[in-house]
Amino acid sequence: MNKSDGITLKRPAKFVALLGLLVPMTLSACGGANNTPTTSAPASTTQPTTSQVETTPTVAQVGQATVAPADTAGATMQPTTSGTISAAGGGGTLRWSNEGVSEIDTLDPPKTQASNSVMASSLIFEGLVRLDSKLNVQPAGAESWAISPDGKTYTFNIRKGLKWADGTDVTSEDFRYSLERALSKEFANGSAGYYLSNIEGAPDWTAGKAQGLSGVTTDGADKLIIKIQKAGVYFLDQLTYIGGAVVPKKLIDQYQDKWVEHAMGTGPFMLTEWKHNQSLALAPNPNYWKGKLQLDGISMPFVQDPETAYQLYQTNQLDIMGSQQFPPARVADMTGKPDFQQVPQFFDAYVGFNNKKAPLDNVNLRRALALAVDKKTLADKVLGGAAVATDHIVPPGMPGYFDALKPLAFNVDQAKQELTRAGAIGKISLSFTTGQADFDKVAATLQQMWKQNLGLDVSLNGEEQGKFNDDLTAMANDPTKSNLEMYISVWGADYPDPQNFLTQQLHTGVGNNNGHWSDADFDKLTEQADIESDQAKRMSLYNQAEQIAIDKVGWLPLYNGKGSILIRPTVKGLTYTAQGLFAEDWMQVTNK
Repeated sequence: MNKSDGITLKRPAKFVALLGLLVPMTLSACGGANNTPTTSAPASTTQPTTSQVETTPTVAQVGQATVAPADTAGATMQPTTSGTISAAGGGGTLRWSNEGVSEIDTLDPPKTQASNSVMASSLIFEGLVRLDSKLNVQPAGAESWAISPDGKTYTFNIRKGLKWADGTDVTSEDFRYSLERALSKEFANGSAGYYLSNIEGAPDWTAGKAQGLSGVTTDGADKLIIKIQKAGVYFLDQLTYIGGAVVPKKLIDQYQDKWVEHAMGTGPFMLTEWKHNQSLALAPNPNYWKGKLQLDGISMPFVQDPETAYQLYQTNQLDIMGSQQFPPARVADMTGKPDFQQVPQFFDAYVGFNNKKAPLDNVNLRRALALAVDKKTLADKVLGGAAVATDHIVPPGMPGYFDALKPLAFNVDQAKQELTRAGAIGKISLSFTTGQADFDKVAATLQQMWKQNLGLDVSLNGEEQGKFNDDLTAMANDPTKSNLEMYISVWGADYPDPQNFLTQQLHTGVGNNNGHWSDADFDKLTEQADIESDQAKRMSLYNQAEQIAIDKVGWLPLYNGKGSILIRPTVKGLTYTAQGLFAEDWMQVTNK
């Protein structure tokens, strides 16, 4: 999620926070109908180092050729486009790597889904509300709001004096336009369509069956009214996500699809230069609603290999590394060092299934596969302790974590009994993104366990991330025609609520339910929980739903990650949490 004061940069992240600067370290897999969740690596399990680095890289070596931005002639809302970060408060420049990519895919909020892009976009844009470091919803673009007694109408009071980075006023119409744009047909597979489709009129508007988004209206320049179809206590949390950020219409009209080359919003920073396939340069937003920042800016190189980022940090060319990926082989070396931090994260690595094709439509086979996996060995030995084995879908530490859950714990005898009930099984395949998150090692280990414990022959299908995402989307669109059978994926929290892990992942027909798992009792329980105002009752309903999903193997949870990061002692004002890197107040962040 993204918001202002403490920007959340996700990763599934994961998570994605808001303007409190939550930098997602996990992956945030968020998507609209038939949208593929992000499957890039979480920080805790990135690809290992396979050879010793022989030469010391430099920041200049990290990227490739610089692509010049679009022509800026005639710009009326454009912030400075110089690559030089302008002086602000004299608090120094943050050199902060964005690991795992050679280029981010976008800075346009409703298109932003991969954690690497969320991390960058959330520094520039924010929406109506944000999360604080305690995961509570706080004001951002809206200074206050009111909720109707039936929980279906939200009235937001836009912050007085709120301005774009260029100094022009931001009004309620800008928020209305931004939400309507984010939910339009053009962004049907975007993050807003996934999180905000509960807004009244959104389905018809997204499908092109309406003239506009009827559920979002304005009452003067300082009041925005949002009506939702079904009351849900998590709606404000959903608004914290980057897809609901306010964007400048005038800039979009002027530059069309090139507008992000001049990206600015209401967040703490604005873009000064995007060297494609190399880096971003960000300068403080001189009209940030919180006040003047002390930092002079942020230099963010894209570093495909986290080992390279590690070497850059060791040679004093970076101030922060690991917020997206950290080389697991370096954890032991860094443990105990004052600039190294490691925390559990809100994300699951899991095996998903195509539930609409044989043989994985057979619940007994899925149970057999689950019972035959020694997750502790996988997490502790194969992943070197960079992850924590789990039998749960909702991760520990999150509201609604179910201590009393009855797991499908490792048990070879029971696994064989379930396999016998499943009947004859031919060869099946496991797909995954190769070269990331140690998925190659995880896949090979699962293959070995299933062969040793069940006698099953499982073929491995490692794919480049783009191809894997395409295949996952194709399965989501039509599972009966998909070649995917089982797949390894990751889900990182977008907001701290079990609804994000249960309803949003496994309810019948939701966009992220790529494998089309379906259970009527699970659906009923999550639907009740989604609207229950009594928190104790609500969490009990989610607990019951999670037990069903475990028993019938909607997912096969494998492990939760540990986020690892290096932050130079000179950096002040940033806190590393289970949700990522967090700036409670950007005005207090310095590096000097």
